[in-house]
Amino acid sequence: MHGVFVDANESLAVIFERLEKSGDPKVRVNRNPDITPDQYPKLLDGAAIAIVDHTALPTEVAKKCTGLKHVVFLGTGARSYMNPEELGALGIDVHLIKGYGDTAVAECAIALMWEAARGVARMDREMRAGNWLREDAMQLTGKTLGLIGFGGIAAEVARIASGSGMRVIAWNRSPKKHPKVEFVDLDELLTESDVVSIHLLLNDETRGLVSRACIEAMKPGMILVNTARGAIVDEAAMIDALKSGHIRHAGLDVFNVEPLPADHPLTKLPNVTLSAHSAFRTPEASENLIGAAWAHCRRIAKGSK
Repeated sequence: MHGVFVDANESLAVIFERLEKSGDPKVRVNRNPDITPDQYPKLLDGAAIAIVDHTALPTEVAKKCTGLKHVVFLGTGARSYMNPEELGALGIDVHLIKGYGDTAVAECAIALMWEAARGVARMDREMRAGNWLREDAMQLTGKTLGLIGFGGIAAEVARIASGSGMRVIAWNRSPKKHPKVEFVDLDELLTESDVVSIHLLLNDETRGLVSRACIEAMKPGMILVNTARGAIVDEAAMIDALKSGHIRHAGLDVFNVEPLPADHPLTKLPNVTLSAHSAFRTPEASENLIGAAWAHCRRIAKGSK
């Protein structure tokens, strides 16, 4: 049994090759992060395992990948790139990697929250253009942070925010308990939170969950942070709320279309901070990620799912 890392950037390729051990299944590394889906059949060339960072794998393309039995997706958001159920019907198992970047993503969410409150990026842009922009910031100590969804990333956000003097409340689809976090219903979270941060996986139940009605129910002048998936939020409603000031500022690492087009409406708004779906990209998280990918490959080679 052999595999192919189909879309490795250089930093992930170096880690992948360094973590290889004697007796590991043979995995070829394709050092090109910008492949297109139609290249899968030729790249895999009969391989049983495809390690995928971010390249979409349409079901119709997967049908042409003779021999493919396993997809090791580098993260949890495989549904943004493929249909696991349809692949499963073809006999292709999709394996996810959870928890590898919880701290990295949480720190990005916190950074976006603080930037949204202080407006540092906008002041930097204006000063470089010769404008001495000075505006009142939002002081976050004593404010309420609402977490929509509560897994490993949200727990890390809660730890950091609690340490900085914020009250942390959360809503989760299944009941949970966590130190220094008050769990409330979604309606209460929306009306009570000065900052809302989204921490949900994207699936049929969560797509569009933060609807126009949800946004309208949020506290006027609040901050919205999304490091989860763009499609969880009604983008048009969010843009309207940003334009009206109902949302003071949005800190976004994820978008409906990625890469974000240069002429996208979000790029024209002054009260939005954008980052290029990079919350999870730290050396520490990458090490965890690739280590987990190898663990999947070793387990698959031994004949267990």
